[in-house]
Amino acid sequence: MHIIFFGSDDFAAVHLEALLNAGHQVLACVTGPDKPQGRGMKMTVSPIKQIALERQIPYLQPVTLKTIEIVDALKTYEADIFIVVAYGRLLTQEILDIPKIFCLNVHGSLLPKYRGAAPVNWAILNGDKATGVTVQKMALALDAGDIIAQEVMVINDDENASHLRKRMAEIGAQLLIKVLCSHPSGPFKLIPQDESQVSFAPKLSKEMGRVDWYQTAQFIFNQVRGLQPWPGVYTFFNGKTLKLTLVQISIENKGALTPGQVVKTDKYGIHVACLDAVLLIKEVQPEAGKIMPASSFVAGYKIAQGAVLGAL
Repeated sequence: MHIIFFGSDDFAAVHLEALLNAGHQVLACVTGPDKPQGRGMKMTVSPIKQIALERQIPYLQPVTLKTIEIVDALKTYEADIFIVVAYGRLLTQEILDIPKIFCLNVHGSLLPKYRGAAPVNWAILNGDKATGVTVQKMALALDAGDIIAQEVMVINDDENASHLRKRMAEIGAQLLIKVLCSHPSGPFKLIPQDESQVSFAPKLSKEMGRVDWYQTAQFIFNQVRGLQPWPGVYTFFNGKTLKLTLVQISIENKGALTPGQVVKTDKYGIHVACLDAVLLIKEVQPEAGKIMPASSFVAGYKIAQGAVLGAL
């Protein structure tokens, strides 16, 4: 099958590699422009462009999809299908109409649940026990296309968004290949989405990462897991930012301490009172520092019972 692949990140790269390894002919890749990153603001290429360079695949890096130049460029390839995975931009109707079959998308949720930019994160933030991956025919409306195939995934209790997303990429790539292999035996079977069951997964923001200790321990536990690797979750100690990178719900009793106060510290980390229970902070990243065991942070900063986290 002749394919044009749209994608931008490591999640998309897993799918592109799977297509190439399965023998599908990728005529071209469409990805974002090179971007400056890091302290030195060095120009970096996307994982998709990197694969294209290594495999000698033509690539396009349009700043916008709303020009006649990109539409004409895509038409010249006469592709059977466009495959879009974590590309980050909406395709116009002109582009959706180009391929001989249609445009296909791999989405990180069980649609119609969690349409939008951050479905993996929101599944964990909301405390879901399961999620999944969907292969859909693309429509002009965001993630609203007919469903071709889905696979359910259990969310492990200790799994954060980064881990889940990596696991989902492998499952999504396998499902994509299975869908494409089924096409020669007949047309794709399309199932319309149930619009009454639609929910959304909007973009994440830095502001979502600040801990409110007056939330439940379960809420903050999900927050830390759901907002990794970006934007990350943080609180304050002695006026400086303290990122929380690994936590679990503690068996300790919060007693009369108010939310944000330290119940105790031990070899496991820092036990902090929340609204209803205690959260154990196991790993932290101090401001301008590296990730470390919370017990090491305690030893260096002499945190005592009753100390308050969260206050600027």
